[in-house]
Amino acid sequence: MKHPEEYRGKEVIVLGLAKSGLQVAKVLHASGANVTVNDQKPREECPEAEELEAEGVRVICGGHPDDLVHPGVALLVKNPGIPYHAAPVVKAQELNIPVVTEVEVAYHLCRAPMIGITGSNGKTTTTTWVGKLLEAAGKSPIVAGNIGTPLCQAAQEATEDHWMVVELSSFQLKGTEDYRPRIACLLNIAETHLDYHGGMDDYVASKAKLFANQTEEDTAVLNWDDPVCRSLVPYIKSHILPFSLNEALQEGVHVVPPYLPGVEDEISRTVVYSDDKGFTHEIIPVEQIGLPGRFNVGNALAACAIALAAGADIASLSGPLTDFRGVEHRMEFVKERQGVTYYNNSKATNAKATSMALTSFQQPIVLIAGGLDRGTGYEELVPVLQDRVKAVVLLGETKEKLAKAAAEAGLKEIVLVDNEEDAAAVLTAAVNRAALLAEEGDVVLLSPACASWDMFPSYETRGRIFKEAVHNL
Repeated sequence: MKHPEEYRGKEVIVLGLAKSGLQVAKVLHASGANVTVNDQKPREECPEAEELEAEGVRVICGGHPDDLVHPGVALLVKNPGIPYHAAPVVKAQELNIPVVTEVEVAYHLCRAPMIGITGSNGKTTTTTWVGKLLEAAGKSPIVAGNIGTPLCQAAQEATEDHWMVVELSSFQLKGTEDYRPRIACLLNIAETHLDYHGGMDDYVASKAKLFANQTEEDTAVLNWDDPVCRSLVPYIKSHILPFSLNEALQEGVHVVPPYLPGVEDEISRTVVYSDDKGFTHEIIPVEQIGLPGRFNVGNALAACAIALAAGADIASLSGPLTDFRGVEHRMEFVKERQGVTYYNNSKATNAKATSMALTSFQQPIVLIAGGLDRGTGYEELVPVLQDRVKAVVLLGETKEKLAKAAAEAGLKEIVLVDNEEDAAAVLTAAVNRAALLAEEGDVVLLSPACASWDMFPSYETRGRIFKEAVHNL
C-alpha cells in the first residue's frame, strides 16, 4: 500500500472494528481518505461506532452489504482475524484492491525503527522481555501490537529516538506488503492456525513475510534449533543473528554447555553472546533467569539477541533477565494451597506450547486441557504426558482426542468434564476435580493445548475464570 496521506480523497474500507479497527480508521480519516468501517456484528456490539461517527466516519454494522466493495475502492484494511474467504475480502482481491492489516498502515506512519517478533509460541513473553531489556539499556522502547497499545496509535506517538517493539501474528503478517522491521525475530514454528491458513505452507509463508523486505542493513534473529526457521535462511537478505539452546554458535546467543535435546540434567549453564569478532561474552547463569523452563531460556536467548542487535550493552541485560516474572496467562503462578501449586498457562493454544510447559516442572502434574477442535491430533503430547503427568482433567471439543492421547501415555486418571451451557461452571468443575486428584508436592496446570473459542471468547477470559476458581477452592 501507499502512505496513508496518498489516500486523500479516495475511498477506503476498514473491515472489522475493535481497538485496531478504530485506530486505523481514525488515521486514514485524518489523512483525508473517505473511510467506511464495516463490522458484521450488530450495532449494539460495536461500541466504537459512535466515536467514529462523531468524527465523520461512516460506519455500517450488522453484516456486509453487497455493494461495500466496488471498483472505486482504493484500499481495504481488514482486522487480522477476519478470514480471507470472507465475501468483502474475496471481492477486493478479485478487483485487485490491496488488502492489508493494521501493521502495514502503522509501518508507513512510524518514524521509529521497528522490531518485529513472531513465532508459534513465546511471542508475548519475548516481546515484553525485549521491552524491559531495552528500557534498562536506555533505548526508549514502545511495546505495541498484539499486546499493549494498538500499533497505529503507537506509531503516531513514536519518534526517531524510540524503538517500536511489536508482537506479530501470522494473521497480521499475511496482510503486509512493504513492512520492513529493522530487527525481525522468528522464535519457532509449530502446527497451529491451520483452520485459518488452510495448511502449513501458507502459515510458514505468512510468518516468513517478516523478512521479505529486509536488506543487508537489517538483522534477522532466528531460532537455530528449529528446522523450519533454518530452512528460511536462503531467502533472508539481512544479517542473521541466531540463538540456540542446543548448539554452540560461532556468532549468536547460546548456552554453554549446550542442552541435549529432550534430556534434562542438573548441569550449570551460562547464557553467552559470541560476537562477529570471535569473542564470547557471558550474559547470565541460566539458573538466575526469572522464568522457569527450558523454553523460557530460549525466549531469553531470543530477547538478548534482539536487544544486542538494537545496541544494548551486555552489562545491562542481566537485571531484566533476573527480575522478569512473566505476563498473565503464560506460566503464571496463581496460588499454593495445601502443598499444591497452581499455574495458569491459558495462552497455550497448541500442543507444542503445552508440551513445553509440561517440561518446565519436575513435580508430578495434574493437567487441565481441552478446547476448540481445529482438526489436529495430539500424538506429540504422548511422551511428555507419560513422563510428567499423573492425571488429566479434560473439557471442550477436544476432550475425547486428548483422552485418547492420555490413554496411549498409560495414564490411569483421565477425567472428562461434561459440557454445559455455562462455560465458567465447566472450568470451575475441572479445577475442583484437579484439586481432588492433586497431592502435596504436585502442580495443577491449566495448559489447554487448544484455542478457547468453543467455550470462551478469549484465552484471557479462560485464564481469569481458572484463577478465580483456584482462589475459591
